[in-house]
Amino acid sequence: MNIFRMPEIIGDEEIVDVLMESPAVIIERIVSTGQASLEGFWYDQEEDEWVALLQGSAGLSWEDGRTLEMKAGDWVLIPAHERHRVEWTSSTPACIWLAAKGHFYK
Repeated sequence: MNIFRMPEIIGDEEIVDVLMESPAVIIERIVSTGQASLEGFWYDQEEDEWVALLQGSAGLSWEDGRTLEMKAGDWVLIPAHERHRVEWTSSTPACIWLAAKGHFYK
């Protein structure tokens, strides 16, 4: 599999491919084509998440007011229960994310 191979986009949903899963970590490829979190929705995940943007651009925000504009090559580590959301993602080019979820902090 090639991480940059574009899947067939059907509808308005992001595409999430689990590349590897173990009891310690889940690694996913996510393809976004203009999606954003629903108004008022915040991710509040049980696990830490390391996310790298491989292609495209996107904006993230946190409940505490922080924001982050990401471009290809940028990455961020989001600790568990750090409430955040996706404000926007580019559609041309599509965003290709590489995400690792697990318990990275002790």
